[in-house]
Amino acid sequence: MKKFYWRIRGFDGSTQVFERTVEIGQFTYNQIQHLLKALVAKAGLDNDEMIGAYAKRGTKIANDHLAIVKDFESPTYMCGSNPHFVAAVIDEHGKITRYSKLS
Repeated sequence: MKKFYWRIRGFDGSTQVFERTVEIGQFTYNQIQHLLKALVAKAGLDNDEMIGAYAKRGTKIANDHLAIVKDFESPTYMCGSNPHFVAAVIDEHGKITRYSKLS
């Protein structure tokens, strides 16, 4: 039976500054998105930027600093610009996969 993992990586520009791999059952898709937002906020946003990230869209203080972008073909999620964090489902060989059994 194949094993699957979440590979969570953080980047400052193109330099990788963080990596952690955990078994797939540790997080749902929803939880991994919230985790990415928290990592980006902790690593690179000041209080005003965090307030703007949670503000109502279209308002004067709103920003997209904590927007989640999902890859079309695989369960890979990205958040942030600089720094930014990426979480991808990988198999036991480290290859990104199309795993879809999480809720």
